[in-house]
Amino acid sequence: MKIDVGEALRYLGIGDAPEDLRRQAEEIAAGLEKALRPRYVYRVFPLEHTPEGVRLVGADAVLTGKSAVNMLADCGLGALMACTLGSAFDLRLSALQARDMAKAVILDACGSAYVESGCDAVEAELSARFPGKYLTDRFSPGYGDLPLDLQPRICAALDASRRLGLHVTESLLLNPVKSVTAVIGLSERPQAARIRGCAHCALRESCPYRKGGKRCGDEI
Repeated sequence: MKIDVGEALRYLGIGDAPEDLRRQAEEIAAGLEKALRPRYVYRVFPLEHTPEGVRLVGADAVLTGKSAVNMLADCGLGALMACTLGSAFDLRLSALQARDMAKAVILDACGSAYVESGCDAVEAELSARFPGKYLTDRFSPGYGDLPLDLQPRICAALDASRRLGLHVTESLLLNPVKSVTAVIGLSERPQAARIRGCAHCALRESCPYRKGGKRCGDEI
């Protein structure tokens, strides 16, 4: 797995990155890739579409809200996944923050891009395991109207505490910090992107890209 340095620079909110900054980000990314790799788990469940929402059969989880219903409308299977850089990244970041805050900010952005690479790897494995299926976009608690309080149920269904050392805080955030949980639907027919975009993002009111007149998918 590789870190998309362009994606890391987008997390920093930098439009046209100076060459020296891009080079510094590439060096930090390379060091991070040598030091650790994203770890992930996932499970695939049959889906049951109910008036309360989409139930994952065999997991204590019902995906409520229009976002999940719309995303999974054509899907008979759904995958829960979790990906993390682990506590080693947190320690690495804390140590760098004590020495060089500017570099620590770049490392933090590289970590965000790296965990997304891990999520992409999950999608690649799902596509390989289910060659006749089409994947939806992955979406996480907090996107659209999918509630954050699903985090503990997703982690429990994946045994993420034991397998990844992943925990949910009282405020429903994930620890270690560079961690993601998500849902991916598997369908018999191609799926259009339905949930991407600012309107569906839980960070739309505080997003630094939007304040700068950009979107997180914009090219640098």
